[in-house]
Amino acid sequence: MAKQRLFPRWGVLVIDLVQCLIALAAAYLLRFNFQVPAHEVALLLPVLPLFLAIRLGSFLVAGTQRVMVRHTNTDDARKIFLTVLGGSFAFGVASAVRYWTVDQLYFLPTSVIVIDFLGTAMLLIASRIAFKLRYLRSKGAGKNVVTVVIHGAGEAGLITKRTLEREGSAKYKVLAFVDDDERRTGKSLEGVMVQPTTRLEALLAEGDVDQVIIAIQRPDPENRRRVVDACMAAKVRVLTIPPVSDWINGQLSAGQIQEVRIEDLLGRPVIHLDQADVRALFAGKRVLVTGAAGSIGSELARQLAQLGAAELVLVDVAESGLYDVEMELRGKGAGEQLRVLIADVRDRERMKTVFAAHLPQVVFHAAAYKHVPLMEAQPGEAVHTNILGTRTVAELACAHGAERFVLISTDKAVNPTSVMGASKRVAEQVVSSLRAGCATAFVTTRFGNVLGSSGSVIPLFRKQIAAGGPVTVTHPEVTRFFMTIPEACRLVLEAATMGKGGEIYVFDMGEPVRIAELADKMIRLSGLEPGRDIEVAFTGLRPGEKLYEELLATAENTLPTHHPRILIGKVRDNDPEALRNGLKELEQLIHQGDGASMVKVLKRLVPEYRSHNSAFSSFDSPPEKA
Repeated sequence: MAKQRLFPRWGVLVIDLVQCLIALAAAYLLRFNFQVPAHEVALLLPVLPLFLAIRLGSFLVAGTQRVMVRHTNTDDARKIFLTVLGGSFAFGVASAVRYWTVDQLYFLPTSVIVIDFLGTAMLLIASRIAFKLRYLRSKGAGKNVVTVVIHGAGEAGLITKRTLEREGSAKYKVLAFVDDDERRTGKSLEGVMVQPTTRLEALLAEGDVDQVIIAIQRPDPENRRRVVDACMAAKVRVLTIPPVSDWINGQLSAGQIQEVRIEDLLGRPVIHLDQADVRALFAGKRVLVTGAAGSIGSELARQLAQLGAAELVLVDVAESGLYDVEMELRGKGAGEQLRVLIADVRDRERMKTVFAAHLPQVVFHAAAYKHVPLMEAQPGEAVHTNILGTRTVAELACAHGAERFVLISTDKAVNPTSVMGASKRVAEQVVSSLRAGCATAFVTTRFGNVLGSSGSVIPLFRKQIAAGGPVTVTHPEVTRFFMTIPEACRLVLEAATMGKGGEIYVFDMGEPVRIAELADKMIRLSGLEPGRDIEVAFTGLRPGEKLYEELLATAENTLPTHHPRILIGKVRDNDPEALRNGLKELEQLIHQGDGASMVKVLKRLVPEYRSHNSAFSSFDSPPEKA
């Protein structure tokens, strides 16, 4: 059943026409100094029906009765103003026609028409605003008042204020705007003062603020961090509005105002790359991405599609994830260049078919197992995928004439303490060993954790907070490097562009983040208090985990490139014969299912590999002499 209207449209028309009569009467009183001659009244009465008909016709044509009065805005006020102006213009035309063609009398005195126009426009607009204010007041009656400070006094800030005023679940009161732009401070915006951002701490200290909403479309990361830190110190909840592109039908709704994401606070200013060189390398090329359903692989696919790859071959064994990536890219118009294939990099015959069918010119190898504790418990899977799968794809790239092969590696390959890290280090060695006798340029890129990737700590903490805790941190002092997924992929593409073959590119990840502090901030950003509302539990380092990750990003063991955020890692050369023998042993041990022996081979291939908190720690000691 259709919902009954709060007030019928014909009722709005009747009220508007009554207001028109009031305005007309006021116009006559003002024109004749509150002493209207009897003959003027006698002249008015016969034309009054035509007066109402013209006003009614103009309202119907403009559709003013269809506007929801309780949501009147500036566009509605403009429409009413123009509608009244059109009706008054019609009165003037009617007066001229009557005077020159009928009886040389005016339809209405000209001065009355002008005064009536002003009075009618003012009355209709003012009555709607009054009704809206009463409606907003009635909505907030009996509800808790939520006091808000809005950071950003631009268009987005103003829209945020109006959105809060329409919200029905609570009564919002905007105490102040704060803005970094000195030209805006000291002014009033819809009755609310705009103050400098430096005043935010003082406003929060007064204790009357419940929420701070960041309403700037592209806030400077440093300014955003300062605002968030001030809010967390004052135990005030901080929210943010989404980008305009995410607004529903171009309109912001209160439900879209969300908590500030920790990713926004860890992210750095956007890296600007030489798009011309990157586009020149990939535009018109056939590109293969393995692990395309993963966080890095899928983002590489997005960026390569934008760079104009002629054919984009996406390979993964994860059917659902690969389907999601395909649907997303097809929705963005990249359907013609896509080739989506379910294939396992460990299956040489299947991958040989893929390479023979598509002859990729550039290969990005992102397929890998990455979870440290899982691989510590199942070393055979790490060896099979991360090492032998990498060898399969790299050898096929060489055999089928690929111009460039890019391996996505990890900071855990540096001085590894886990099976996963050691397997990625051996994968780097495999790729490096293929340079001899192959025209393919083999390049390795190495970086740390990416924000928001599947299985990373941030989504885990978010779920734990939503469930009421506890938030589990392995160790109070554990730190990790973080980088956003798009940022990491942009650097991968840049490194692929500059690589000549044989390099291991190391990304400057910035300062490491202490995970305990990360958990603390995420709890506070949720409007909760660590230790009181949500407990933080320290569970101990898991098998194979380090306290601190390393990237070799120091002047002593890296070389600079033209990009300040990309360095070339200096690593020792490996004995090709020892590597070949080690790989043969690993293949045999996989068939035997002997995980312990695999780890022994890994430790021989990677002498710096030292197990941490692992069942394989005993293998670190050199064997006793016979």
